[in-house]
Amino acid sequence: MRTLNKEDGYTLIEALIALTIFALGLLAVAGMQALAIRMNATAGKLANLSTWGTDKIEELSALPYSHPLLDSAGNPHQERLGDYTISWTVIDNHPIKNTKNITVTVTGQGKRADINILKPNV
Repeated sequence: MRTLNKEDGYTLIEALIALTIFALGLLAVAGMQALAIRMNATAGKLANLSTWGTDKIEELSALPYSHPLLDSAGNPHQERLGDYTISWTVIDNHPIKNTKNITVTVTGQGKRADINILKPNV
C-alpha cells in the first residue's frame, strides 16, 4: 500500500484571505469607536446644557411672582456663563390665566436645550 505524503498547514493565499477579513473587521470596529467617542462628547454637552437650564428654572421658580426677572416686558432676559448663553422669555396668562409661562433656552458649544415651566400666581 502506498501512503500519501500530506503536509499540514495553510497556504499563503489562505493566510492572506484570513488577514484581509481580520483587517476589515478591525476597520469596522475602529469606525464604531470613533462614532462612540463623538456621541459621548455630544451627550456631555447636552448634559451641561440641561444642567444649566434646570438650575435657571429652579432659580426662577423660587422667585416671587412679581419679581423683575419674571417681567414679560423685559423679554428676552439673558445671562452669559462662560461658553454658555442662558436666555428666558416670560409670557403672562398663557396658556392659563394667572400663570407665567417661562421658557429657558441654553445654547453653547453648538448645541441648544429648551425647558418650559408654568409658574402660578399663589
